[in-house]
Amino acid sequence: MATTTACDTRERARGALLGLAVGDALGAPAENMRPSEIRRRWGRIEGFVTDSPAGTDDTEYAIFSALLLARHGSALTVHHVERAWHHWIADLDEGPFRGAGFSERGTLENLRRGLAAPISAQHRHAWSDGLAMRAAPFGVFAAGRPAEAARLVAIDGSVSHDGEGIYGGQAVAAGVAAAMTGAGVTSVIAAALSAVPMDSWTARSLRRAVVAAQRVQPDPLTRERQVRSAVVIGGYPWTDLAPEAVGLAFGAFAAARGDFRTAVLTAVNMGRDADTTAAVAGALAGAAGGVRSIPEEWASAITPVTGSCLPSIRGYHILDVADLLTPEGES
Repeated sequence: MATTTACDTRERARGALLGLAVGDALGAPAENMRPSEIRRRWGRIEGFVTDSPAGTDDTEYAIFSALLLARHGSALTVHHVERAWHHWIADLDEGPFRGAGFSERGTLENLRRGLAAPISAQHRHAWSDGLAMRAAPFGVFAAGRPAEAARLVAIDGSVSHDGEGIYGGQAVAAGVAAAMTGAGVTSVIAAALSAVPMDSWTARSLRRAVVAAQRVQPDPLTRERQVRSAVVIGGYPWTDLAPEAVGLAFGAFAAARGDFRTAVLTAVNMGRDADTTAAVAGALAGAAGGVRSIPEEWASAITPVTGSCLPSIRGYHILDVADLLTPEGES
């Protein structure tokens, strides 16, 4: 992989996490929608479709995990993660729990019942993309070390996920770690696949999506249809399935050949769990291209998070968190 300077690393770290937040905000209005519904409502989404774009639980949980990682680094343990879930989320009297997926709800119910990891991850949605959505910070921290990124994100995920849910997070973390060194699209995909069992659902979905994305198509709509049909299970009601979401995100990244704008818009316009797929595609493309690859009109719309999902992290900006993961002087 290419050699990077501390400045390069900081720029790519900012690109990865700001890219995540931008993708999340772009995809949020299209979450759980079919492409036909997106076209009827907006035509093709080419930018923000709301006056006040904002991220969702994807950005807030990414910040949560990044803060935990910034504190403990490679010494992170399952105990650290479990304690943070209690301190920042589970033990707080927040009223109705807002803006998170079923995996987070199931995890909190288990933690509040006194269950500990890995038993806390034994719920009906341990296969969701809730770990994949917060995995990019691990790739940022372990830049150039995909195996270490995959190891650390699995520790984080042991509290909330199991099986394919863990694999989804590992693929994303490893892919971002490779992209942080300027690796090309093919090398990023190879790093992601190297982090998960080759016979896993996640690996199969990722490979199918990438193959579909690389076929020559006459227009973006046809390409999106091909990628989507390669991984989406028709009629399945839940859109936050980790193998599907990760496959779609890597498919969008491959279809765009790493270009940030194309990657996130491809993910958004495929619908399903559009905020997460666009967040992951944005993290990959942002790490690959650096923060300057993100259109300024999108980057400037990202503000400190409101805590709509996690009140305890209200006021953090994703760029400040990116800087915490890449100390000055790191080479």
